Amino acid sequence: MTNEVLQAILSRRSCKKYKADPVPAEIIDAVIEAGLYAANGMAKQSAIILAVTDKATRDKLSALNAKYDPLKRKDPFYGAPAVLPVIADKSVPTHVYDGALVMGNMMLAAHALGIGSCWIHRAKEVFEDEEGKKILADLGVTGEYEGIGNLIIGYPEVEPTPAAPRKENRVYRI
Repeated sequence: MTNEVLQAILSRRSCKKYKADPVPAEIIDAVIEAGLYAANGMAKQSAIILAVTDKATRDKLSALNAKYDPLKRKDPFYGAPAVLPVIADKSVPTHVYDGALVMGNMMLAAHALGIGSCWIHRAKEVFEDEEGKKILADLGVTGEYEGIGNLIIGYPEVEPTPAAPRKENRVYRI
């Protein structure tokens, strides 16, 4: 059985090399809208999305992320021209799950629109850092938020490799 949604789920891959070309605002907005419609616990909509297309801010976030990168990459955002950090309200018990669903929806939407994406970790560390807190404060974001993930997006430099075979013994039927 196939349909467009299932095909997108099966064919989406993380992109780790991007062209410098900017992503049009209408595509970014469509990706964000998909994130805003993610399922969420108790209808709290605890996650918020930061749309970062300004190169200086993007580079600042990348450098801050690199500070916590165990692999010490110079640009952990792989040259992607835009980043969509997702943070979520810590007072909501399901905030981490809510944010993860937002990230998943946005990755699928980006793929469906011909845009590469990759979930970059360390958003938690970035937005617990004083510099990350200042970025939020400068945006007027108040409250206690936890960084969930950074979704980098852009046009892929190379075609993605096919999915690896799925591991066995990951489903048990009762």
